Amino acid sequence: MTRAGRVFRRIADPSPPVAVRAEGSTIHAADGRSYLDAAGGAIVVNVGHGRASIAAAMAAQAGRLAYAHGSAFTTEPVEAYATEIGPYLPVDRPAIYPVSGGSEAIETALKLARAYHLSRGQSDRWIVISRWGSYHGNTLGALDLSGRKALRRPYEGWLGRFRHVSAAYPYRAGEPGSEALGDPVELAAELERAIQAAGPDTVAAFVAEPIVGATLAAAVPPDGYWPAVAEVCRRHGVLLIADEVMTGFGRTGTWFGLDHWGVRADILVAAKGATSGYWPFGFVAASAEVHETVVGATGFTHGFTYSHAPVGAAVAREVLRILIDEDLVARSAAQGRSLRELLATRLSDDPNVGEVRGRGLLMGVELVQDREDKRPFPRAERVTEAIVRECRERGVLVYSGTGLANGTDGDSILLGPPFVVTDGELGQIVDVVAASIRTGISGS
Repeated sequence: MTRAGRVFRRIADPSPPVAVRAEGSTIHAADGRSYLDAAGGAIVVNVGHGRASIAAAMAAQAGRLAYAHGSAFTTEPVEAYATEIGPYLPVDRPAIYPVSGGSEAIETALKLARAYHLSRGQSDRWIVISRWGSYHGNTLGALDLSGRKALRRPYEGWLGRFRHVSAAYPYRAGEPGSEALGDPVELAAELERAIQAAGPDTVAAFVAEPIVGATLAAAVPPDGYWPAVAEVCRRHGVLLIADEVMTGFGRTGTWFGLDHWGVRADILVAAKGATSGYWPFGFVAASAEVHETVVGATGFTHGFTYSHAPVGAAVAREVLRILIDEDLVARSAAQGRSLRELLATRLSDDPNVGEVRGRGLLMGVELVQDREDKRPFPRAERVTEAIVRECRERGVLVYSGTGLANGTDGDSILLGPPFVVTDGELGQIVDVVAASIRTGISGS
């Protein structure tokens, strides 16, 4: 007699709460407890939980047509979504390649950059540069691109094809082991040197998050950074790939993170907020130059079973409609300002809060032993885990970040509630975070 199967969980807890329903910014568990979702899951949920119209759009499309392989068919939802999202993207005349999530989208973008250069007869362009302190996904290619050292360590023997430059991370700029710079001129010059060292005709693309997510707790680059690195890339014929998986769809108070600096990408990667967690979905947006060059020459040797999914596109269309009709991008900006002001006021006297930072409803709190010298807590003390646990016990879910200071030490929490979060809920989040920092650090 065979034994029953079981879930291989993402966490060590053998008995996590069982989520049974959700609405707005709240998730309810089977044991009767409720949790204020101050992280939107993994900074995913933007329009809020429990949207009946999204479930209806999903069901209607599945009832008509649930699946048609993208190599044989196109579908109305996919075609319509590409048309509707296009005007909001910081990409010139974009063409949309839908996939099932952020890691798939990054893999697609990397292959697309290679295909573009091959189509132009530049077969030596294969090197891709990204940044330390970054996160781009967990497939091997996306992990190799990422600069989050703790995630890389178990798989180092399989990594190494991509190259990295310093993080745009003003708070720890120039510190030993931080691999971070804070001056836009220095950061652009370093990228220039990296391209020159590799050989300008060998570099295919530069990939970066407009504002870094969990790895650096909503670290905003210095003003002037994005225009400067974009100019370096253009001058050397290097494609600029913006990873907007976490920052896209209003999360930072503008439609996309690059909008803060008026920069346009050659290739843009999106997921998470595209469907607000209601369906596994992401996409790559290629500029007309990239798309037409690839399609007009060798074509794109690439694909996934569930790319170009009609149900995913139907869900994405309904999420897009909600964002537009309810003006939720502006609401993200407004509620983000309120959240930042509340955090700054409440945590101003806490000696263990090094910095509160972010844009819109992507807000990070970096934790230190002493704010004067910015010394991080040793990783062995597991400060972040203690604070996350305290918040959860008090009914608020936050997102964790570790290794900020040097790849090992350094703690933070990241906040990214749904855009429908109320003023009262923002107050509750800040009260719980402040209390949990005190309790978590004293007991860790």
